[in-house]
Amino acid sequence: MQEPVEHEAGTAPLVSVVMGVRNGAASLAASLDSLTSQAGVTLEIVVINDGSSDDTRAMLAARAAAEPRLKVLERQGRGLTLSLIEGCQVARGHFIARQDAGDISLPGRLQRQLRCLQEHPEASLCSTHVRLVVPEGATVRVNAPEPAELADGLTGPAIHGSVMMRRSAYERAGGYRPMFYFAQDIDLWSRMVEFGSHLVVPEVLYEASLSPGSISGSRRREQEAFHALIVAATRARRGGEEEAPFLAQAEALSVRCRGSSPAPRRQADGAYFIGACLSRERPDLARLYLRQALALNPWHLKARLKLATLP
Repeated sequence: MQEPVEHEAGTAPLVSVVMGVRNGAASLAASLDSLTSQAGVTLEIVVINDGSSDDTRAMLAARAAAEPRLKVLERQGRGLTLSLIEGCQVARGHFIARQDAGDISLPGRLQRQLRCLQEHPEASLCSTHVRLVVPEGATVRVNAPEPAELADGLTGPAIHGSVMMRRSAYERAGGYRPMFYFAQDIDLWSRMVEFGSHLVVPEVLYEASLSPGSISGSRRREQEAFHALIVAATRARRGGEEEAPFLAQAEALSVRCRGSSPAPRRQADGAYFIGACLSRERPDLARLYLRQALALNPWHLKARLKLATLP
């Protein structure tokens, strides 16, 4: 049975967009504008301000006063996973979409994903192709996974923020789990695909901001450690065995991660990744990021070698 396309005034929105933010004042307005301008979908936007020390709180308060679809929760530095758990709990929509602060939902994103899930009631979630961009505006790469790559749930979508979930499937799967400080999305997808497929709208409908300090670049080791535990827990669960030992290890790893910041040398890996991706199309920007990598880690051999090959 398909969900209704529209709701009468006063009833729940069709889509709830959930976002966690910390110190995102510089780019938050553009992210919110990209959501409030989405057409063809009744929606609400749930933003958890997770202990920001910049102007994020004042900005959100001003926006919420003028935008009735925006709901803001003020919390104190608990991390993204707990923010998403609470955000999804208070969300009222039949579908839950993610959005990261600083990223942009391109026109038609929510409508296309909603249509995809309504036309495929057997699906649990739907993502899109994603353009990764740097603050200078250049495209680093386009992530365009095929549905077959995502079937087991142990490989994530193009980017976490590009996902829309069927609320009923999210709840059946148990939602985000607090013991995954990083890679909370992969843990969720690994369980959601057990209740329905992960579909992909084959269009670039989401633009993600990339920087050397991004989690994917600077916290790769921690992500890989969490991913290994997710794989082990998934195999145990699907084999009829207990996953509790792996969840306990994930909690211990989260304790070590909470409140920690990536060392400069780890951020150097993120700068190198950006520089390497830009080396062919934008050697001018590539040079900037490779030099940044070397400033953060003078012994970064890959960055030094790549820099030497640029025209």
